[in-house]
Amino acid sequence: MDKLVIIVLYLLSIARFIVIAHIIVSLLVQFGVLNYRQPIVRSIYDGLNKLLEPIYKPIRSILPDTRPLDLAPLMLIIGIEVVRILII
Repeated sequence: MDKLVIIVLYLLSIARFIVIAHIIVSLLVQFGVLNYRQPIVRSIYDGLNKLLEPIYKPIRSILPDTRPLDLAPLMLIIGIEVVRILII
């Protein structure tokens, strides 16, 4: 049972890292620090969007509309941390 808990905690930390990476990459693309026309930037950005958009969509349907600010990644990180705390 302890090994299963360790595996789940490890997967939750990977998920948290992916969400934070998506937040950072999207901010860098939006502010023009990273050029979206470069193939590596485009593939990373699109890959993270395709991976996380199915998770963000139900969260966005619950949250109120805050058009310029997307709160779905923040709520996902909070959810991951709540699950991690409940497991520990």
